Amino acid sequence: MEETTDPFKEAIVNHLQELANNDALFAKTFSKPYKNIDDCATYILNEVKKSQRQGFDDDEIFNMAIHYYDEETVEIGKPIKAKVVVNRSIAAARTNDFPKSSTKNGDANQTSLFKL
Repeated sequence: MEETTDPFKEAIVNHLQELANNDALFAKTFSKPYKNIDDCATYILNEVKKSQRQGFDDDEIFNMAIHYYDEETVEIGKPIKAKVVVNRSIAAARTNDFPKSSTKNGDANQTSLFKL
């Protein structure tokens, strides 16, 4: 598994590693010696730039990463300096790891829409 300290690349590597652990065919694809996370991230950033969109679902980004590793030749593009926001709350939603309310009925100071 490739090591990185970039949260964007780390999220991608973790997802792809999990996929490789559960799919022997993808494990071979993911271990191609001429593919790497830096080029994968560059490819994704260039695809995002081409789309002219600013927000993407995790699965859209992960599918771009899978495409990068699946294809023998893919136009990576030029490196792009960009600020990438990794939405950690989506990871919490998938694991149901939300902060627990301090009261049985939620926040006592919050008005319920159902009681209006």
